[in-house]
Amino acid sequence: MDTIPQRIASLRAAMAKAGVDACLVPSSDPHISEYLPQRWQARQWLSGFTGSMGTLIVGADFAGLWADSRYWVQAEQELAGTGIQLMKIDTAASSLHLQWLADNLRTGQTLAVDGDVLGLAAAKALQAALEPRGVIVRADLDLIDAVYAGRPALPAAAVYQHDGDYAPESRAAKLARVREAMREAGADRHFISTLDDIAWLFNLRGADVSYNPVFIAHALIETDSATLFVAPGKIDAALASQLAADGVRIADYAAAKPALSALPGGALLIDPRRVTLGLRRSVADGVRVIEAINPSTLMKSRKSAAEAEHVRRAMEQDGAALAEFFAWFEANVNRARITELTIDEEITAARARRPGFVSPSFGTIAGFNANGALPHYHATPEAHSEIQGDGLLLIDSGGQYLGGTTDITRVVAVGTPSAAQKRDFTLVLKGTMALSMAHFPRGTLSPMLDALARAPLWQHDIDFGHGTGHGVGYFLNVHEGPQSISRAVPEPHMAMQEGMITSIEPGVYRAGQWGVRIENLVLNVASERNQFGDFLKFETLTLCPIDRRCIDLSLLTQPEIAWLNGYHAEVRARLLPLVDGAARDWLLANTETL
Repeated sequence: MDTIPQRIASLRAAMAKAGVDACLVPSSDPHISEYLPQRWQARQWLSGFTGSMGTLIVGADFAGLWADSRYWVQAEQELAGTGIQLMKIDTAASSLHLQWLADNLRTGQTLAVDGDVLGLAAAKALQAALEPRGVIVRADLDLIDAVYAGRPALPAAAVYQHDGDYAPESRAAKLARVREAMREAGADRHFISTLDDIAWLFNLRGADVSYNPVFIAHALIETDSATLFVAPGKIDAALASQLAADGVRIADYAAAKPALSALPGGALLIDPRRVTLGLRRSVADGVRVIEAINPSTLMKSRKSAAEAEHVRRAMEQDGAALAEFFAWFEANVNRARITELTIDEEITAARARRPGFVSPSFGTIAGFNANGALPHYHATPEAHSEIQGDGLLLIDSGGQYLGGTTDITRVVAVGTPSAAQKRDFTLVLKGTMALSMAHFPRGTLSPMLDALARAPLWQHDIDFGHGTGHGVGYFLNVHEGPQSISRAVPEPHMAMQEGMITSIEPGVYRAGQWGVRIENLVLNVASERNQFGDFLKFETLTLCPIDRRCIDLSLLTQPEIAWLNGYHAEVRARLLPLVDGAARDWLLANTETL
């Protein structure tokens, strides 16, 4: 089955054999991960669409892929000739695929979905949409496994300890905090599937998922012990002994479901947005299930003072690497052949020369002119642009360091930027600065801050189709919650608290022309407590100059110019000791006062 149409035909044959009328294939795995190990890249394998988000539905005579605006151009290109129709949705949170199923499946027909990769919250929404229509939902079938010959096995990378100065809080202390939260919730057991929660809680890291230092596992926390379900051979004897000293035993990854089925009553805490339907159905009938957000999700979002200090040092190393990269770029652009692929190679090499570097934190996005207008564009050997002439180059990249995770977007001038390009750049910069300078009451729900970054763009009837900011882990996933500066519906767990690290990344995307996005990471820090409340503000963590050649100074206010000058002064002071030669010259030239 070498072609997408052949794979779809094979799936349809399996559906017919099982008496199934439609099959839903989400972008998910048993851990509700954003980035999936190859074993669970079923949607990509079946459709050929390589975006990180999307939902595939295959019926007897229809196949459709629901994707949001970040991926429309990419999806149209990758789906061409497959017979799969692109179904455009505004945001990844859209439920239009559920409406399509409700409108197109008849009473008595059957929808199949693998319950082992379907989140519990998503399953409830699916059942709510289809059960009133009399549609049968079968979540006990993995039809993909029946047709995916040569399906990749579980990843086999070793698990290792994240320790020493980089892990300032012990595993035992973290487990104690989670157990206290369990007691407050009335639970005597807690089951966790999300990989970054598990890695954080046990002070362990791995390499099972590209760009994210996590490993495939489940965990069951009890009042005086814990079980880590992980594939055999991934934890060596020495690490197993250290875990045992903290009351953590190792069990086979495949034993997680049987362990849930064998629970002897009591109350079990699970997070309905972070556990699958298949795992929930495995819980023994006599167990009282308490549904609430994983306590570790909230805990790991609030970096300690020691962790924040490590992140600052990682940002300095990252900034020094970027200074080296941009010095190389400026010396060679429009002189030597540079492509979008070259950008990824050179920026990764610069980071790899820095102490503590482990890997990129996501695949580098380097888009020149029109390609920069695709927010999730990725150059490939088959399709990429050479960087030459005049225009804007957008680079979104990041690194995983033992002391933190970085994520930065910069847009730089190639040749001479146009007045229109400078206008867009400056409006985006104004949005980045507006939010960066904000003060707000502690506990403000993060989506409420979204409009601050959009307002300078809205004033010119411009908007962008993605969120303004996402949480960032501590040598963990580059995207984490619970906070989200976006148009999401505010929920109590999204409250901004001291120690959270979040991105600020407004943008402008002109299809077929250019894109602008300026992204810094910021840390929630205390501002002032007074008669009006307890306030927080942002400390900008990212250290890299913003290209002044792209700025239309007439659009900036004096407070904005002062902020930018202050930022560049700090970038210069903190990076100068870490660079020399051409990188030092570039840094000095690009941090001069406006």
